[in-house]
Amino acid sequence: MMEIIRAVKRFTQRHNPMNVVMARLLNHINRREYAAPRFTKFNERSIEYRFVFEQISSLVPKDILDVGTGVTALPSLMANCGCRVTAIDNIRDYWEANTVNRHYYVIDDDITDSKITETFDLVTCVSTLEHIERFDRAVASMFARTKPGGHVLLTFPYHERRGVDHVYALPGSEAKDVPRRYKTRAFSRENIERWGSTHGAEVVKQEYWQFFSGDYWTVGERLPKPLQVSAAEKHQISCVLFRKK
Repeated sequence: MMEIIRAVKRFTQRHNPMNVVMARLLNHINRREYAAPRFTKFNERSIEYRFVFEQISSLVPKDILDVGTGVTALPSLMANCGCRVTAIDNIRDYWEANTVNRHYYVIDDDITDSKITETFDLVTCVSTLEHIERFDRAVASMFARTKPGGHVLLTFPYHERRGVDHVYALPGSEAKDVPRRYKTRAFSRENIERWGSTHGAEVVKQEYWQFFSGDYWTVGERLPKPLQVSAAEKHQISCVLFRKK
């Protein structure tokens, strides 16, 4: 009897008109993108995502909050690792009309005024914090949703000694024509130390990466490939892991 029930269920799911239409639509979109692949410029995601998955394999978090997911597949990939993932983004203020993440369900939630009440083993925020005007409030909200002993993982443009308000406006930036609403900061050691002391956290791992010949993200000539360097060497991106005490 159970075999019959399961067979009927599979048949119903496979032939449900809505399921058929959605499957064909998604397959059409995927096939169209596959047929016309675009290569623009090697970016920072491979470095940042590697850092994320190294921490997941080391920390083995059960519950993850991903902040600023956008249309990426990151939360889906983290869920494939066995984690329970909650993905959020400020959809109503920043997403264009009819934009959807086809990889994972994203909750419309502003991290600076979050309605999420549960706490997580790991909070990830990949290449998002630099675009948030109230970034200190965003960081406070992330730590508030982190369990004691849990971790917060941040990646962003970075300069060890001097942060700047908007790297795209710097002389020599290759992104000088990016619309002004895409404001992008570079953080510094001062930010990291203040966040740690304010929220009872310590940095347990930090990486520094050089992508450009200049002092800040997008400034100068783009290197043929990114280089992992020390804090004393020229760098424009940092990946940081905090542990909440």
